[in-house]
Amino acid sequence: MSDYKINTKCVQSGWQPKNGEPRVLPIYQSTTFKYESSEQMGRLFDLSEPGYFYTRLQNPTNDFVAAKIADLEGGVGAMLTSSGQAASFYSVFNICEAGSHVLSTSAIYGGTFNLFAVTMAKLGIEVTFISPEADEDEILANIRPNTRCIFGETLANPALIVLDIEKFARCAHTAGIPLIIDNTFPTPINCRPFEFGADIVIHSTTKYMDGHASGVGGVIVDSGNFDWMAHADKYPGLTTPDESYHGVTYAKDFGKLAYITKATAQLMRDLGSIQAPFNAFILNMGLETLALRVERHCRNAEKVSEYLSASDLITWVNYPNLKGSKYYDLAVKYLPNGSSGVISFGVKGGREAATRFMDSLKLAAVVTHVADTRTCVLHPASTTHRQLTDEQLTAGGIGADLIRLSVGIEDVDDIIADVDNALKKSQI
Repeated sequence: MSDYKINTKCVQSGWQPKNGEPRVLPIYQSTTFKYESSEQMGRLFDLSEPGYFYTRLQNPTNDFVAAKIADLEGGVGAMLTSSGQAASFYSVFNICEAGSHVLSTSAIYGGTFNLFAVTMAKLGIEVTFISPEADEDEILANIRPNTRCIFGETLANPALIVLDIEKFARCAHTAGIPLIIDNTFPTPINCRPFEFGADIVIHSTTKYMDGHASGVGGVIVDSGNFDWMAHADKYPGLTTPDESYHGVTYAKDFGKLAYITKATAQLMRDLGSIQAPFNAFILNMGLETLALRVERHCRNAEKVSEYLSASDLITWVNYPNLKGSKYYDLAVKYLPNGSSGVISFGVKGGREAATRFMDSLKLAAVVTHVADTRTCVLHPASTTHRQLTDEQLTAGGIGADLIRLSVGIEDVDDIIADVDNALKKSQI
């Protein structure tokens, strides 16, 4: 549906019912699929014919939702995963192996940081962390002959640093490697990283895409723009025969769909982190209102950030679209319609005052979540990023006093009144 605007794609992309078929995307709640002959099923296992043979790899409900997200991002294909964490892992592991090196920005979600710093190391994949504000010389200096990708977040969770995507894309392409971007917070409504040179985009669909804290999930979207054969020596998994599929060479046999086909046919086959069809169905319902919700989240967050910046009980506020923000110029470039509903700030009185503030909130809830319809709050240093050292927290832009407020779609006057009451109580 490339001719339609993104608001229309949220509703109409993906499932296209034919005459007499359900208007609403069906849930294909089945592990298996029937075929008339063993020969036909054999062709499915050879990847020589499209179709479904086991839900651990693919399911029609999932594929229609993935197609919608690919259309929203402007990609050629997508794959749903069981969580955003699985999407982070698969996106990198699909092109890495023992002995590979990954360059990642340091300001990323704590779970992703641990995945890269600890678990990837056990698999023999080394990850170097670099400031998201590094200049091109520093980025290029950290790329090695065995570097296979650069990873970063459009809008860092929770530091809210806006990544200069074009700069990182230039460096990646100079070195002949792809740029992978986690676009969870902005969603394709506010930023489409492919338009700025990114090659692969991932999301935790658990957040704004689902939007209601109802279903955990993730997605990987491929732009189809990276030429794997031009750098064949770096990506043998894509450019040499896969003997586990009788010699299929993904880059030759599937062209622009090589990366996403390998992720589906090989990684999902062997690791199996598929999103449940019912969760995909819930996700699709969330996507239908994504554009409406994101707009409301952003407008509310802008008003709350303006209130916070005027309060003498706040020591600092970071919201990229707030005039005076360090990242305002980058936000104008990459996030002109708003960044997200997330604000980070510090309360006067430090960590103890921050704790009193959160405990005094009535409308907003203290939860290990972000980016749904309800306003919620979290202290990252003691929760989602608890495993990081003080040095790692500093590198990620996460101070001990940082509070992450995820502004919901309630009436903004009620949200501000709740915050105002809690701030006053934080100073008692």
